[in-house]
Amino acid sequence: MKAKRYHPLLVALHWLLAVLLIALLAGGTLSLKTVSNASPDKLSLLRIHMAMGGCVLGLMFLRLVVRLNTAHPPAASTGNALLDQLAPWVHWSLYLLVFAMVGSGIGIAASAGLPDIVFSGLGQLPVDFSAFRARTVHGIVAKMLMLTIALHAAAAVYHHVVKRDGLLSRMWFGARE
Repeated sequence: MKAKRYHPLLVALHWLLAVLLIALLAGGTLSLKTVSNASPDKLSLLRIHMAMGGCVLGLMFLRLVVRLNTAHPPAASTGNALLDQLAPWVHWSLYLLVFAMVGSGIGIAASAGLPDIVFSGLGQLPVDFSAFRARTVHGIVAKMLMLTIALHAAAAVYHHVVKRDGLLSRMWFGARE
């Protein structure tokens, strides 16, 4: 049986992760990228960024489990067959890109010895993170994730403003049947 709305835990995780991911992407782009590794502020920023990234990893695993094990509404139609086929790819790409983002972040942390430096105060930050391959991946995936989030949000706005089909209500709290 198909539900009218997504499971309430999935709804809560969707919006919580949306806020966390936007904060992490903005923080990484506007703060971490612009503050020198020689600055004492960098450690505080990294501590917050890494802790939030760890939270995102745990919440994404939980979200994936809930998504795969709960009933959900039928696919919404845009009225365009190509866009309708693209929608599931965009949704699953969000999962893939978030996991790739966290994975590349873990790669940077491991390569640079960040857990000891950031959380224990043992050692110093490298002069620059660009020497680490995972940093390049992290930057590329960040741009891809921002683009995919923008595409996802644009589709939601299209459904809400142009189609007026109530699609957004499915990803909100309320009766599921």
